[in-house]
Amino acid sequence: MHLHRKLAVVVALTMVATLLLTACGPTPAPQVIEKVVTAVVKETVMVEGTPQVVEKEVTAVVEVEKEVTAVPEAASAAIAPDPTTLTYVMTDDAATLDPHLAYEGTSYEIIESVIEGLIWYNKERADDFVPMLALEVPSVANGGVSADGLTYTFNIRPGVKFHDGGDLTASDVAYSWERVLLQSDPNSGAWMMIEAIMGYSSGDITEKIAEGAYAGDQGELIANVTPEELKAVCEEVKSHFEVDDAAGTFKVTLAQPWGPFLAIIARPWAYVIDQEWTAAQGDWDGSCDTWQNFYAPGQEATKLAKIINGTGPYILDHWTPDVEWVLTANENYWRQEGDPPWPDGPSGVAKIKRIVHKTVPEWGTRFAMFQTGEVGAADVPTANRAQADAWVGEICDYETYECTPTANPDAPLRLWPGLPSTSRTDLFISHNVKTGESGSNPYIGSGQFDGNGIPPDFFSDIHVRKAFSYCFDYDTYIAEGQNGEGTRNNGVIIVNMLGYNPDQEMYEFDLDKCAEELALAWDGQLPDVGFRFQGVTATGYTMNQTALAILQSNLRSINPKYQLEIVTLPWAAYLASFRAGLLPIAVSGWSEDYHDPHNWVQPYLIGTYTTRQSFTEEFKEIFRPLVEQAVVEADPAKRAELYYELAKLRHEWVPEVVLSQAGNFQYESRWVKGFFYNPAATQWSYFYGFDLAGRE
Repeated sequence: MHLHRKLAVVVALTMVATLLLTACGPTPAPQVIEKVVTAVVKETVMVEGTPQVVEKEVTAVVEVEKEVTAVPEAASAAIAPDPTTLTYVMTDDAATLDPHLAYEGTSYEIIESVIEGLIWYNKERADDFVPMLALEVPSVANGGVSADGLTYTFNIRPGVKFHDGGDLTASDVAYSWERVLLQSDPNSGAWMMIEAIMGYSSGDITEKIAEGAYAGDQGELIANVTPEELKAVCEEVKSHFEVDDAAGTFKVTLAQPWGPFLAIIARPWAYVIDQEWTAAQGDWDGSCDTWQNFYAPGQEATKLAKIINGTGPYILDHWTPDVEWVLTANENYWRQEGDPPWPDGPSGVAKIKRIVHKTVPEWGTRFAMFQTGEVGAADVPTANRAQADAWVGEICDYETYECTPTANPDAPLRLWPGLPSTSRTDLFISHNVKTGESGSNPYIGSGQFDGNGIPPDFFSDIHVRKAFSYCFDYDTYIAEGQNGEGTRNNGVIIVNMLGYNPDQEMYEFDLDKCAEELALAWDGQLPDVGFRFQGVTATGYTMNQTALAILQSNLRSINPKYQLEIVTLPWAAYLASFRAGLLPIAVSGWSEDYHDPHNWVQPYLIGTYTTRQSFTEEFKEIFRPLVEQAVVEADPAKRAELYYELAKLRHEWVPEVVLSQAGNFQYESRWVKGFFYNPAATQWSYFYGFDLAGRE
């Protein structure tokens, strides 16, 4: 969905899809250990059908850790039981096979192996790209990008065929991008293409219609817009593309230079489909007279919901929803042996001939299938990591690819820990909490400096914002809330991304400095008067509650008059309150749509969260010039410099308290070969890069 309407709350440890190998041996017996964390918690409960807030003065928050005391018996040699097939069992199934409507990883697992785009990532590099259906990645240096950064020219790879036998042409590329723009489904990634190519801030292709934007309402669009207006929308879209099938070139002209453009088109919403085949399925035929009939169709109504035809290394054999899908190697794949996308990369026909995905939501069933050897891989929840750990024979570093044997070196699994995610949970503080007509808001108590509340603009004082940044124990949060696998960020941009400055100063846990800043705030009255207000998160998000409990404990240790109460709300109520600007502190998070710093600085400093945190326009203007300058800068080095300056400004003004990226992890059987970690890619989608020990 559109960035300005998107909120991805990051819970506990974000889990990537994981692989496990069955092995012989007894099920490890867990030992349960209890840890008690003291916190004052308020919860919303239903009393006779009415929601009421109930306070538990000193509620014991119990965390249960499982340590496995038994270990598996010695495993057999690390040879795949069937070297032609990789089978794995996952919790969820795909939602759609339409690449221009898919917006979740489970659908991408199929799509990214069957359909291809013009470019993809350079192995583990999320900020560097290699050509796929294009012959080269366009740049200013090679003439593929115009000097003004507006026009991108792609030379389309000749001789490529779709799985049904159709030829790939430059016209297919233009059709594919026109289709995603004109579909403009609000629950897809179309908004990113629309923003970059058309320059429409709403992310909807109907923005320029007098009564637009229609925000995905096809019926209203058709009923209220004249045929002339509809045709004009389509013709405006087509005017941004230029095709020469004879020369094999495709050009796109953007509304403005757009630094993240290559990052955006590396994702499935920009993938290429066959125009003739798609039209034959009853989908849009490319005519400007009919596009409105395919506007915002939804994932289920699209003609391509259950069928797929691409140019990729795998072909869909069959898909039985909620049961299984199977891919088979494309024996006529265009990539020749000895022509890998990167050094030592895969080439030729896919090494693994069959990929079998089975959907089994219940962990117990998945684990039983794993134990019996029925499958060679299984999705393992975070809560069950201790069971998997007992079967790990080696632990590997995703940066160096070096592996270290465990105390049980013959065990069949391999673990890749500490994989940096592309999401983060933070403390969002409102600079001016919204109140009702009477000036009341239950989350800020009395609304005054009387020891029983805070005024709505409590956090508008920079000393308060700095104090809360010093009062947070980041190391404890990583250790207890993120299982020791989090990575601190020194600004809103995540680590290893363009524009992240490792030398940027950041706030460290320091209770003395916290106390000093609070004493400086609000004319020095806080130490004597104190304050009381509520920090809020959604019910069930234990990591978020841990963050609030840490802050609560540290504030109380400085001065018992500094009272932060913890309140949990049902998800819908929490989100509504956060969006309405009612929460003085909210624990929430962001998960990137595409791997570029703009997808972080925009929502944090001038977009989504600034509304929820009630930034003044003047405060946003501190950051806006650099945000807008950086996104249109074509030179990566110059963009990085601008983001460095932006990080300094953010540190100076402290709009929020930035925490740490959760660490991902991955288990795989030791007979699986070819793993690499790219934080921007769907991890279990590039099956072409994998191999199985014992295949030859």
